[in-house]
Amino acid sequence: MWKKLKKLFADRRVWVRQILVAGLAGAVAWQVGDLLVEDGGVVAAIVCTLSIRISLHKSVREGFGQIVGTAIGATVALINVSIFDFGFIAVGLTVIFCAVVARALHLGEVASVNVPVTALIVIGPGISGTTAAHRLGSTLIGAAIAIVFSYFSHAKTPVDRAIDQITDVSAKAAELLAKMSEGVAAGYTQKEAGNWLAKARLLMEAVPAIRAQSVEARGHARWFPTAEKDVAEDVYVQGIAIEHTLVQVRTIARTLFDSAVSGGIADSTKKQIAVALSAASYAISSKIDDEEDFETTTTATDDAREAGAALAESLIEDAKDADQEQIIRGLSMVANIERIADSLDQNSPALKDVITPDEPAHAKVMAVSPIDQTLKLNKRITKRFKKILRKYF
Repeated sequence: MWKKLKKLFADRRVWVRQILVAGLAGAVAWQVGDLLVEDGGVVAAIVCTLSIRISLHKSVREGFGQIVGTAIGATVALINVSIFDFGFIAVGLTVIFCAVVARALHLGEVASVNVPVTALIVIGPGISGTTAAHRLGSTLIGAAIAIVFSYFSHAKTPVDRAIDQITDVSAKAAELLAKMSEGVAAGYTQKEAGNWLAKARLLMEAVPAIRAQSVEARGHARWFPTAEKDVAEDVYVQGIAIEHTLVQVRTIARTLFDSAVSGGIADSTKKQIAVALSAASYAISSKIDDEEDFETTTTATDDAREAGAALAESLIEDAKDADQEQIIRGLSMVANIERIADSLDQNSPALKDVITPDEPAHAKVMAVSPIDQTLKLNKRITKRFKKILRKYF
């Protein structure tokens, strides 16, 4: 029983660590809040629990956004309470306005909930000028402690976490290509091809998380002087490269499935296809195992290209006798393997010359600066005021 319990916690040590850090942060926030602000412990603990993140950079970025949003929301909320008293109208207007502010400033999905909640805490029952100031102070204390404890919520840096994710999904992609190679060589069924395609689609589901973590790693490097910017940029490119690789793996799996539906692969090209898929699998594995050894990785990708070229030659030789659809599918796999090799070498123009969106616009935090927004609004008002003066005076 004890061994099973120990294994349960060991397998989930990252998750357990985050929970323990969040619990400790909440307790510390309550203690500090009570010491510095009269009856400020509960508010500080709630805000701290809402604001803690898995990295210091993310907590600083989102915590600052939440503080800005809460300050604006709480100010308007206090005005609402002074006009309507605490009740139906004041609460409704506060929630609506805070949600609008959070969306307008692009504070993120989490802050869209946290900001209204925090503002309601500030203007809760028994509100007065003094208690409002106390609650706002407690909010700042909770957010600050959350930022500090976020540094300890994960043992690894954002760059290391991104590398772990890329390595994990790369190993799975290499393993899947190896299975497809073995299946083609031995002769595969439609059911086997369907399983390969399902696994390839599951691998694609890791792409959003990898992209988000790669963006997080790059943002962390920009914010903190101790982080290595070059390494973070390289990891970001690796994230894009593995995304491109996974797309090609899924396309190969779909091609093999379509071939199985149409009657299978011609015996004359089975061997070359199996060799090409095996070479692509080895190239991905080499990239994982020998990240620092550029020569080894280049040799493996060159072997994959050569295997693809040999497959293309075989398909062209059989062009007169073979089914045209099979030739097209085979040449499609040649192109897929070529793109995998280019992605692993990171020399494809598609990786560096084409801008890849960091993250969806709706998910960006503080994508719009409140200062810039205020300056733009001020310019508009000034411009409109000058027009009125010229028109009437």
